[in-house]
Amino acid sequence: MTADGVYVYAITRADITLPDRQGGVGGPPARLRILRHGRLAAVISDAPPDLRARRRDLLAHQDLLLRLMDEGPVLPMRFGMVAPGRDTVLRQLAADEAAQTKALERLAGCHEINVKALAAEGALADVVAEDSTVSRLRDAARRRPGYEASLRLGEAVAAALARRASDAGRRLLRELTPRARAVAAGPEVQGCALNVSFLVERGAGEDFMAEAHRFAGAHRSHVQVRLAGPLPCYSFVAAEARPASMGGG
Repeated sequence: MTADGVYVYAITRADITLPDRQGGVGGPPARLRILRHGRLAAVISDAPPDLRARRRDLLAHQDLLLRLMDEGPVLPMRFGMVAPGRDTVLRQLAADEAAQTKALERLAGCHEINVKALAAEGALADVVAEDSTVSRLRDAARRRPGYEASLRLGEAVAAALARRASDAGRRLLRELTPRARAVAAGPEVQGCALNVSFLVERGAGEDFMAEAHRFAGAHRSHVQVRLAGPLPCYSFVAAEARPASMGGG
């Protein structure tokens, strides 16, 4: 895509300072600026005319957000957020000042950790031993091998692996939820039994990750767990994320 105007990285508190020697998207990296209105500020730069989702620019965008989070709470914009000009950004800050200030208070001292649960790899022997349907179909395929028998067996194995991952994912969600301030379900991802983001206090991030790794190790025959974080709080900008006290499952 092409872009002109103002590239918006984040909304922050008005007292924010820009990180030293930090540039924005584009090549060479765009010079960062701050627009302030009342209690809020927007971190912006000129939008490069050839803006595309290059790895270089994706990393520059995210690295800036993470560095801004070291200064205070941030409402991160997704990559590619471009406004027509400075006046548009200032009008938006003025119109949403109360709601965005409240959102910054909600995210203060936190970052996001994403957790995905997928079917375990190399678990066929456990599935055969523990699932009577799979065991029966395997024996039948050995007695009378053929396309139909193999197809039924493959479908049964896939269903069993998905079911085991789903059950483990629900247990993982229950165990991790009390360690987070809020929880937000992510979009469906093919092959994922669970895609959830957690709003975690920065000082508790290492313990949170350690618990997730512990669970993954203890249940490796049922699920593989993928963690991403710390991340900017993309999933918690809106107020719809449910409080962690509501539990999961």
